[in-house]
Amino acid sequence: MTRAVVLPRPRPEIEALPRYSTASGVATVRWRASSNESAIAPSPAVAEAIARTGTHGHLYPTPFSDDLVAALAERLSVPAAEVLTGAGSLALLQQVLTAFTGPGTEVVHAWRSYEAYPILIGIAGATAVPVPLDAQHRHDIDAMIAAVTSRTRVVLVCSPNNPTGTELSTAELRHLLDSIPAHVLVVLDEAYREFAAGDVDGVELLRAYPNLVVLRTFSKAFGLAGLRAGYAITHSETAGHLRAAAPPFGLSSVAEAAACAALTETAHTDRIVESVRAGRRHLRAELTARGIETPSSGGNFVWIPVGQRAAALEAACVAHGVSVRAFPGEGVRVTVGERAAEDAVLAALNGLTSDLTARRPD
Repeated sequence: MTRAVVLPRPRPEIEALPRYSTASGVATVRWRASSNESAIAPSPAVAEAIARTGTHGHLYPTPFSDDLVAALAERLSVPAAEVLTGAGSLALLQQVLTAFTGPGTEVVHAWRSYEAYPILIGIAGATAVPVPLDAQHRHDIDAMIAAVTSRTRVVLVCSPNNPTGTELSTAELRHLLDSIPAHVLVVLDEAYREFAAGDVDGVELLRAYPNLVVLRTFSKAFGLAGLRAGYAITHSETAGHLRAAAPPFGLSSVAEAAACAALTETAHTDRIVESVRAGRRHLRAELTARGIETPSSGGNFVWIPVGQRAAALEAACVAHGVSVRAFPGEGVRVTVGERAAEDAVLAALNGLTSDLTARRPD
């Protein structure tokens, strides 16, 4: 008789977590416009730093990435005690939630926003409080303020917002920060800030609001998504608590060396940013010509709000050799920066029925 297999069970809140989804056709398409990666590879100087550091792969990095922290502190004109690094900004967000939330606490965030937010909140044992975006696909700041309760420990803000690309102004963020109790952390996720058109600088805001944590990354404008390097800037006391919640050696020596080199390669970063801005202009103009309205984007992507027709658009794109990121019932996010991929998306649209390209989305 076959013996029944009984496996250990995780905590109930882990079992109930939503799973991070992936785009269709990634393994088979010619172009990937689904993951917000850079279409431009790292510069030769970064590649050389990776190769050089790899020869010392038998040695541990410093526990808290001393060289990169020093370089970032100098670049941002902040004390090194206010800077933390990690394996992407997502790892740093997990440290924030681990250190400052837990069972019985709440985290307020906009929705739709970054898909990983409710997952990380659940892992920390806290309760996610999603606040719907407004009719313009933007954070509803007043509704987020109203959602704060005595149980709120963190308010998450993503600007530019992933996946809609919409941005908040400095005035809107100041209104939020002025309205949030000082004991509540406000986390400003600026993963796409280099592509933004607005005036927001989280580091400047931090000077006036010590309960702010600013998250940034090397994955997007610096083109290092595969190496997983990000950083946070916050008040030195908060940073100390976050270091206590962080595993040592959280950033590999190869990722640290690449990030340090990328900071000096400003022309290369500018090239990546300009390719994205040109791609956004091209794709949005062509979508408008086809009767599809899209929100202005500050990210390296364009949001196509086609509602219930998102899955059909994703399938058509895969058939034309390009993966995109569909959010069923809401829309499709298209990474820009590679003209051939953008044109493949447009060709997919051209082949769909006219009701998909109706001006008013579901």
